[in-house]
Amino acid sequence: MLLYEANMLNAIKYFITVVDILVVAFILYKAFMLIRGTRAIQVIKGLGILIFVSSIASLGRLETLDWLLQKFWTWGVVGFIVIFAPELKRALARMGRVAAFFGGNLTDESKDIREVVDAAERLALIHAGALIVMGREASLEEVVESGVPIDSKVSRQLLMTIFYPDTELHDGAVIITNGRIVAASCTLPLSQNPRWEEKLGTRHRAAIGLTEETDAIVIIVSEESGVISVAMEGEITRYLEPQTLYKILIDFLTPSSEDKKVIKKVNVDESKQIAK
Repeated sequence: MLLYEANMLNAIKYFITVVDILVVAFILYKAFMLIRGTRAIQVIKGLGILIFVSSIASLGRLETLDWLLQKFWTWGVVGFIVIFAPELKRALARMGRVAAFFGGNLTDESKDIREVVDAAERLALIHAGALIVMGREASLEEVVESGVPIDSKVSRQLLMTIFYPDTELHDGAVIITNGRIVAASCTLPLSQNPRWEEKLGTRHRAAIGLTEETDAIVIIVSEESGVISVAMEGEITRYLEPQTLYKILIDFLTPSSEDKKVIKKVNVDESKQIAK
């Protein structure tokens, strides 16, 4: 009997240990996803190296190096908080929204994507040029500051109003982050890749330029041809039908959704028509 109880206690302790490890791993994974693509990720790597060096200095009794690193840890944490206050603020805000921290609200994300796709389709019909930036993990603060603040929910009507020809805000990009239209008439960095200089216009090169520097996805509507394109990771995919654009955005902006299980890869004939 005593042996049975001891085995049960050991099993419970083992189970609790496993749960503890899984919870910590999940939290670390989510924390990494929050800072992925930002400046902070490089600093985290640097801190990891400093922790390793600190351990070596302490174990090896390297007193001078150990003293220097102790001084760094005293003031370095304060400096980290000050320098990366914007990133930490955004991360804490996302963590405060329980739904976002535990995987996000797929229904809201799908609704926003549908609004964007519908707007792109209608703008293409009237040949109204458009640049719509869908933010992901990387900070777009500098780009947002170059435009006009809006802070509105994502809607087809507002996007069409912004990009309607000859309106004050139509010349530039709209920035969408965390389910909100945060700014319009924003300036994007032009791609310096000579591959695109003769093939594409300023609007398309600006879209590619932003995706070379961040993990954002940019939807482009050509003013001349009405062609819908999407740029990501420094590449551009052109001649997209609205339903194909929707599949791409669902696939890349809602990675935890059931849609990803179905949409493993968009058909090459539909989505890999790169500018020639």
